[in-house]
Amino acid sequence: MNKLRCIEELVEEFKNQRPIRGGSLIITIYGDAISPRGGTVWLGSLIKLLEPLGLNQRLVRTSIFRLTKDGWLTSTQVGRRSFYSLTDTGRRRFESAFRRIYAELYPEWDGKWDLIITTQLDNELRKVVKKELEWLGFGNISPSVMAHPMADMAEVNNTLQDVCVQNDVIHMESELSGSQTSAPLKELVHECWNLQKLTEDYQDFLERFRPILRAIEAEEDLDPEQCFQLRTLLIHHYRRVLLRDPQLPEKLLPADWAGTSARLLCRNIYRLIQHKAEQYLSQTQETADGALPEPAPRFYKRFGGL
Repeated sequence: MNKLRCIEELVEEFKNQRPIRGGSLIITIYGDAISPRGGTVWLGSLIKLLEPLGLNQRLVRTSIFRLTKDGWLTSTQVGRRSFYSLTDTGRRRFESAFRRIYAELYPEWDGKWDLIITTQLDNELRKVVKKELEWLGFGNISPSVMAHPMADMAEVNNTLQDVCVQNDVIHMESELSGSQTSAPLKELVHECWNLQKLTEDYQDFLERFRPILRAIEAEEDLDPEQCFQLRTLLIHHYRRVLLRDPQLPEKLLPADWAGTSARLLCRNIYRLIQHKAEQYLSQTQETADGALPEPAPRFYKRFGGL
């Protein structure tokens, strides 16, 4: 098995960044790798998994402690070993965030918009709701009106319930009259969502990972550990850009939208390395009952099918 220099360089680049955000990488690993395989792992095996990525034992323990305090994880003690599992809230947050990562390309848009009007909230609560809705891709089209053309209303309603405002905001559905691609509409989209910055971030992602795709396509016998490291850092980088992407309909985006190329690149790399990455997880990770269970069937539906 050959170790590829380009993957070693990607790992070195990650290890050399300051600060290393341990919690964020652990969230990536739980969402991408642990969640579809039962959602629980022994802390000792997780520490060994993270060490080659530059997270020492102290940083892992501190990060896990914070994620537990913030309600993402919960711990179970078996003898002297600690096992960390996703909480129900954590699992819901993961599924909401990671569903967008592995979704297929843009569904058809019917020209409708969801509007959330927050005029009845006080200023502090309005700021909280604005931040939560921006996380779901909404744009602020006026001081008290948030809008999205393809919102997942189940997610929106869960979010509004979580911040206890479901009875204090007004939800309206509006239908576009006229062209779905008019110049004023495209101008509004550019004003409400910072597509320029998003384009630059997607371009950085493409420049970083295109040479890696060429290298792994040319290599017949990939190293399982490197496949796991590449898959983790691929999703980690992609997640950081994608979760700021409002997931607008294709008709509202620029013709050469870099987000489309980034999604296809991420999918193509993921499909080539996922099997070896899963092998590595099976060899290295432990639960209280022994090895990790096999991935749930939904795992194989990622990116339209692995």
